[in-house]
Amino acid sequence: MARQGFIAFDLGAESGRAMLAVLEKDRLELHEAHRFPNRMLLLPDGWHWDLTGLWANLMEGLKNAARMAATLPGPGPVELISLGVDTWGVDFGLVGASGQLLGLPFVYRDPRNVPAMKATRRKLGDKRIYGATGIQFMSFNTIYQLAAQRATEPGPLKLAEHILFTPDLLHYFFSGKAVNEATIASTAQLVDPFSGKWATGLIKALGVPTRMFGRIVPAGTRIGRLRQELAAEAGLQRLEVIAPGGHDTASAVAAVPVQPEVRAGGRWAYISSGTWSLMGAELDAPIVTEAARRAGFTNERGVEGKIRFLKNIMGLWLVQETRRDFARQGKELDYPTLMEMAGKSEPFRTLIDPDRQDFMAPGGMCARIADFARHTGQPVPQTPGQFVRCCLDSLALAYRRTVDNLEKLLGHPIEVLHIVGGGGKNALLNQMTADALDRTVIVGPFEATAIGNALTQAIGARAVRNLDHLRAIVRASFDPLTVRPKDPAPFAARREQFESLVVRR
Repeated sequence: MARQGFIAFDLGAESGRAMLAVLEKDRLELHEAHRFPNRMLLLPDGWHWDLTGLWANLMEGLKNAARMAATLPGPGPVELISLGVDTWGVDFGLVGASGQLLGLPFVYRDPRNVPAMKATRRKLGDKRIYGATGIQFMSFNTIYQLAAQRATEPGPLKLAEHILFTPDLLHYFFSGKAVNEATIASTAQLVDPFSGKWATGLIKALGVPTRMFGRIVPAGTRIGRLRQELAAEAGLQRLEVIAPGGHDTASAVAAVPVQPEVRAGGRWAYISSGTWSLMGAELDAPIVTEAARRAGFTNERGVEGKIRFLKNIMGLWLVQETRRDFARQGKELDYPTLMEMAGKSEPFRTLIDPDRQDFMAPGGMCARIADFARHTGQPVPQTPGQFVRCCLDSLALAYRRTVDNLEKLLGHPIEVLHIVGGGGKNALLNQMTADALDRTVIVGPFEATAIGNALTQAIGARAVRNLDHLRAIVRASFDPLTVRPKDPAPFAARREQFESLVVRR
C-alpha cells in the first residue's frame, strides 16, 4: 500500500503547527511542516484572536506540507489524502448569508464573559443549564459569550446564518462548506448530552436566534474538497477536508494508547496536558447528576461518539503567564531553566487554587499569585523558581482532588493515569503527579492531538477502521514513558491544606 499523508493542523492557545502524518502498514510517522505563534490582540472592544495571521500560517503550513510530501525519503511517494483542523474549545465566528465573517472572533478569556455568565445563571438557573447540557460552568463557555454579544452588540447575532466554532470556521475557509463538528460543538454548553443535538429550548431561553445553529456532524465526516484556488496556490490536487475531533482534547484523547484490557475495565483516566489540563474518563454515556454538577464535571463528545467525562483545570497557563511576567521584567527564562529552578525550590511553600477566576485573564499572573498568598496567610513567592514551584505543586494537588471526585462519580477506582500532549514533556510535573495520585502514570505521546487528528481523518477516509484500530496504530508507532510514585507522603500531608484553599473560592 502506498504511503498515505494526512495534514493535521493543531492550534493551541499559545501556538499552532501543521503536521504531516504519514501512515504506512499500520504505523504512523509525524513530520512538522510549520510552527507558529498564536497571538491575542487587545482591541478597543476587547481581546480578539489574530484570525488573519492564523489563516496566513495555515496556508504556509499547507504549502510546506505539500513540498514535504513530495520530497520525503522512503519507499515511494506520499499520497496526500486530506487535511483537518483542531483547536481549543468554545470560541466561534459568525457568518452571514453572503458568506462574510461578521467580526473578528473574541478570545474566550475576554472579561466581558464574567458578568454575562452571572446574569445568565441568575436568569436560567444552574440546574436547568446543567440538566440540558451536562457541561461544567466556566465563564468562557459559548453560551455566556453569546449572552455577552447580545448584551453589548446584538447586530451580528441578528445577521448570522452560521455559528462556526474555530475549527469549523477554518474548515469553512478551506472548503467553503459550513458544518458544525460534534466534539467542538459540545464544548459550547448548548448541546444535549444524550442526543448530541442542539439544546434549542435553552438557546431560545437565552434570547439568541436558533437559525444559525446548523447540522452537527461526527468526527471523521468528509466536509468537502479543498477550494480550487487554494489547491492551486499550494501546488496540490484538491484534497478532501475531513473533520477530525475538532476540539483538541477530543483528538488527544482518541490517541491515548490505552491497552485493550485496561480500556475494557474502565479503570483508567487521562490528562490532556497543555495550556489547560483536561482530566477525566472515557464513557459510553453521559453522567448528568447533581453530584457531577457540584463537582464541576463536564460531558463533552469524543471520537466515535464517546463521552469525555472530564474537568477543566487551569493547567500550564499558570506557568506560561508567569514566564511572560518575568520577560516583561527583563528576565528571559526558557522552560527547561524554569523547571530546574522550580525543582530546586522549597516544595509546598505556597499553594494556590489553580481554577480560581482570578487566574483566568492574561497579564499580571505573578501579582495575582502574590495577592492570593497574602490573602490566605502564606509566604509570597519571591523568585521565578518559587512562583513556578507554587504553580506545579498546586496543579498536582488539583489532579489528586479531581481523581478522588472522579472515582466517587464513577463508582470504581482509577488505577492508571495516561498523560498525553505537550505538557507531558514536563518531567518534574509528571513525577509530582505520580506522587500526588500515588498511582502509575503513563506519559505520551506528546503529539497526541496531531496524531488523533490525523488518524481520525484516516477513519473518515476509510484507511483506519475504528477507534480501537486507531489506538493500536498509536501503540505500534510511539513508545510511552512510565512514571511510578517515589515519595507520595508529602503530597498526602498537604491535601487538607489545599482543600481549604479551594473551599475559599
